[in-house]
Amino acid sequence: MAPSAAQRTVIENCAIATVDAQDTEYASGHVVIADNRIESVGAGRAPEGLTDVVRRIDGTGHLATPGLVNTHHHFYQWITRGLATDHNLFDWLVALYPTWARIDEQMVHAAAQGSLAMMARGGVTTAMDHHYVFPHGSGDLSGAIVEAATDMGVRFTLARGSMDRSAKDGGLPPDFAVETLDGALAATEETVRRHHDPSFDAMTQVAVAPCSPFSVSTELLRQGAELARRLGVRLHTHGSETVEEEKFCHELFGMGPTDYFESTGWLGEDVWMAHCVHMNDSDIEAFARTGTGVAHCPSSNARLAAGIARVPDLLAAGVPVGLGVDGTASNESGELHTELRNALLVNRLGAHREAALGARQALRLGTYGGARVLGRADQIGSLEAGKLADLVLWRLDTLAHSSIADPVTALVLGAAAPVTASFVNGRQIVEDDRLLTADEDAIARSTRDEARRLARTRRYRPASHLRTPPTDLPHHHQHLPETRVTPPTR
Repeated sequence: MAPSAAQRTVIENCAIATVDAQDTEYASGHVVIADNRIESVGAGRAPEGLTDVVRRIDGTGHLATPGLVNTHHHFYQWITRGLATDHNLFDWLVALYPTWARIDEQMVHAAAQGSLAMMARGGVTTAMDHHYVFPHGSGDLSGAIVEAATDMGVRFTLARGSMDRSAKDGGLPPDFAVETLDGALAATEETVRRHHDPSFDAMTQVAVAPCSPFSVSTELLRQGAELARRLGVRLHTHGSETVEEEKFCHELFGMGPTDYFESTGWLGEDVWMAHCVHMNDSDIEAFARTGTGVAHCPSSNARLAAGIARVPDLLAAGVPVGLGVDGTASNESGELHTELRNALLVNRLGAHREAALGARQALRLGTYGGARVLGRADQIGSLEAGKLADLVLWRLDTLAHSSIADPVTALVLGAAAPVTASFVNGRQIVEDDRLLTADEDAIARSTRDEARRLARTRRYRPASHLRTPPTDLPHHHQHLPETRVTPPTR
C-alpha cells in the first residue's frame, strides 16, 4: 500500500521566535506542521499549493515559540502544597518526609495529573518528573506517573529516583521511606526496560536518578551511574542546592558536592543536576569541561532561601542550562512561565545585575536549553524544519500585553500569556487556555480529595517540633559511618 499523505496544519500571520542557533525571528510568519514534524517555518504566508491541509489558524496578535521544556519537577508534591512555607531545604524536607512516605499509587496518579495539567495548559510540551519516594506496598508509582503523562499527551521524561540513606544512616528520610541498594537498582532497571523509548519521536523516556548526596549512599550513586550507561539512558540528581548540603558533603566525604559527584562518575554529557546554586569557579569549570547540565529552578530556590544560582557564569562557560518548576511543595504555582520571568529577574539581583540575562536568553533557557539538558536538542526546543512539532501559540493582543511592542519581551516579562494553541508531536492538546486531553475540573476535585486523604494519614511536622534541627549538621550526623572517597584529579 502507498503511504498515506501527510496531514498538515498551517499557522499564519503570527510573530515567530524560532530559538534556532541564530535566534531567527519573524514579525509576521508561518509554521506548517505535517503529521508530527515541522515542515516549514518562515516569513510571510505559507507556501502555495499545500495539499491535505486539515486546519488553518490565523495567528494575528500571537507569538509562536517552541513548546516550553521543564527539566526538574516532583509531581507527587502537588498534594502537599502550601506546607512548611517558612523553612530552609533541610528543615522543609524533615518536616514533609513523614507525610510523603505515606503516598500511594492513587495519590501519585492524581498528583501527576494535577502537575501535568498545570504545566500543559501554560505552554509546557515536554515535562519531566523526578520521583524518588517509593513507600513499601504503595503500588506501581512509576506506572501511574507514565500513564498520567501519556493520557495528558505531553512529551515526558521520568527520572526514576531512589533513596537508600535513611535517618539511621545519617540521612534525612525516615527509615521506612527508603529502598535497599539492590532493590533500588533492580527497580530502576525494570522501569527503564518497561518505559524508556530511545526513538527520535519518543513520547516517554526514563533517566536514572538517585535523589541527592544526603539521601543516597555512595554505592547507589556509583552503581546508578554504571547502570544508566549500561542501559544507554541519562542521569539526574540534585546538586549544590544549599550551604547545608555543601557542609554535609565536606563533613561526610571530605570534599564539596562537585568533586564528590565527579569521584562517583556523576559528571558527563549524559548528566544533568537540579539547582546548582552554590558553585565556585572550579565547579563551573568542571561542569563545562564534562558537559554536565543544570536545571535552574529560580522560584524554588527563592522559596527555600537557597540562594541565587550563577546562571550567567554557567552560560558563559558553555554549561547546558534549562529551567525547572521543581516540586509544587516549594513552588506552589507549578507552571513554567513563572520561571522564564523569575530566571531573568532573580539573576539580575546577582553580581551581573542588569547584564545577567535578557528576555531572549530566558526564553532560550525554557526551550532549547531544556531540550539540550534532556538530551533532545536535535528533536525539540526550536522551530526548525524537520524537528518534532512541539510548539505554542501565545496570545499577546489582550489588555495584559497589547501595549508591549516586542512580543518576546511581552511573553517573558509580562503576565502569563493565554495559550491559544499548544501542539505536542503535531497533536493539539490546548485550545483557548483549556486542555483538550483532560477534564481540568475533575482533576481539581481528585487532587483536592487525595490531598485531604494524605493529610488524614499523617500531618506534616513543623521543623520547630524536631528534637534535633537538621541544619545542626555535626550533631545531626554524629552517628554517620566513616565514609571517605578519593577526590578527583582536576
